[in-house]
Amino acid sequence: MSVDAPGTELIDFTPMYATHNAFRRDLARLREAADTGRMDTPGVRAGWANFKHQLDVHHSVEDAVLWPRLLDAVADRPDDLALIAEMEAEHARLDPLLAVVDEALAHRSSTLGEHVRELAEVLDDHMHHEEDTALPLIQRVLKPSDWAAFRSAMARRQGPSGAAVYIPWILDDVTPEERQAFLAAMPRPIGLLNRIVFQPRYRRKLQWR
Repeated sequence: MSVDAPGTELIDFTPMYATHNAFRRDLARLREAADTGRMDTPGVRAGWANFKHQLDVHHSVEDAVLWPRLLDAVADRPDDLALIAEMEAEHARLDPLLAVVDEALAHRSSTLGEHVRELAEVLDDHMHHEEDTALPLIQRVLKPSDWAAFRSAMARRQGPSGAAVYIPWILDDVTPEERQAFLAAMPRPIGLLNRIVFQPRYRRKLQWR
């Protein structure tokens, strides 16, 4: 593959940014729940379970599909290879932090708030790092077809039932402009399906409520 000359068509990162913003929104809800002693309520537990699931899907597909394509594209560039290694290391750091929050929640530990704040800081730092360095690199060296392959792998990993949760989760508490931008990047029927089927089901689960 020709490095730094993938073509003139730009990759649309709208779904990636929307996913990151959904994680940030849930992290804020998680911190608020920890600070007010509501972590053990059914709604917060449901929101936390979905947060963990969405994070696992997002990072596992990046590790399996996106980073290997990027590694192939920059195989002779040590600085870029180091960046990808940093992305993978940051992913690996998150699993123990998630487990610690689960442990503290299970035992109603007084350190729960501290662990939640650490998780939030580490994940937010990782997402900013990815947005500031990895996405610009992807834009330079990968083709839209590479990104389409990553998105297709993500859709397969979610499956229809996963998409029925992912779409309204992304659109939970967004602005009208953000909703329009995200749905414009999705297949045309998604907006209608979300309004009629996905969103009502999602709201009945009362996540974070």
